[in-house]
Amino acid sequence: MSLRALTELLRGKGAHADPLACVEDISAELAARQVAGFPHSIGQIVFHMNYWMNYDLRRMQGERPKYPEHNAESFPAAPSPADAEEWDRLRRDFAWFLAEHARLAGSSRAELEHEIEPMHERHRELAATLEAMLWQTVAHNSYHVGQIAMIRRALGAWPPRAGGDTW
Repeated sequence: MSLRALTELLRGKGAHADPLACVEDISAELAARQVAGFPHSIGQIVFHMNYWMNYDLRRMQGERPKYPEHNAESFPAAPSPADAEEWDRLRRDFAWFLAEHARLAGSSRAELEHEIEPMHERHRELAATLEAMLWQTVAHNSYHVGQIAMIRRALGAWPPRAGGDTW
């Protein structure tokens, strides 16, 4: 796929819902609400996506962040967001992380082919170029933005103000 497609998918074009539109128009109260049958709130999912985008950005920048022992470490320990201020911060960070990934998608071919050092044994099993990591972010975020869309539907808050498929 093209790098243009990579950037478009990070931003929710094509078959992907716009990740920012899915979170920008809901309240902190709605973002923290648990729905029966769903293990996480919207706020917890945004926290989780931020956690992994931050983790991967750090790796892409040559840092060596510690890989969590359990996936639960990438979700907040308490219900999230706790208040409107935390929700605003989560959304602001989310937008920034997406923009940083999109910026990196515009890197030169040589930069995109740069191998990123593995931090965990599982990393050794995967393609680990900058480009491969950006595609992994697209796939990971798409999965979780789909969860957010389903939770919003269950809460009667779909589509987002900016629009979204309703079929």
